[in-house]
Amino acid sequence: MSLSRAPRRTLLAVGVLSAALALSACSGDSNGKSGGGGNTNFVTNTGGISTAAKGERATPGKLAGETLDGKQLDVAGLKGNVVVLNAWGSWCAPCRAEAPHFAKVAKDFEGKGVEFVGLNTRDPNKQPALAFEEDYGVPYPSLYDPQGKLILFGFPKGTLSLQGIPSTVVLDKEGKIAARSLMALDEEKLRSMIEPLLKEK
Repeated sequence: MSLSRAPRRTLLAVGVLSAALALSACSGDSNGKSGGGGNTNFVTNTGGISTAAKGERATPGKLAGETLDGKQLDVAGLKGNVVVLNAWGSWCAPCRAEAPHFAKVAKDFEGKGVEFVGLNTRDPNKQPALAFEEDYGVPYPSLYDPQGKLILFGFPKGTLSLQGIPSTVVLDKEGKIAARSLMALDEEKLRSMIEPLLKEK
């Protein structure tokens, strides 16, 4: 019995995630509310960006797998850099709106201690996602996460987790979750999430 239940639980979890993403996909900002539930110490500014103080940041779960270009990537290996994680899908209009800003900022920070990683989700195959990256000149890799498993299991409950598409999380140099946005970002807002973390000792 236990062998038959395990796959059902996995299917149920994936089904719940798919429903959640469908409801929140391409949604706007969080209206100043902190996500995750429970007793949190997140601060959300008027621009909809939530942050956690240095001593109160959580470590994400395993964020690793195959990229859209078929390589293996483990986000843990980027520790020592500020890491920008952006959940996106080629089907998402706000993702298309923010893509040029992400491409520009990623190029501007190249070689300066900042790494960008996309989390491509809900694209049933890689072709539309690869076309998206080519169209917008995306210079960084994206993990291929069609069922959203990395988004579901990569962020502990009660943390600044990715919710909806697009959403962005920035990890500090220690690999901890420091900032999150649940909306499409322009260049100014994206830089405002990165630059304070670059200055941290």
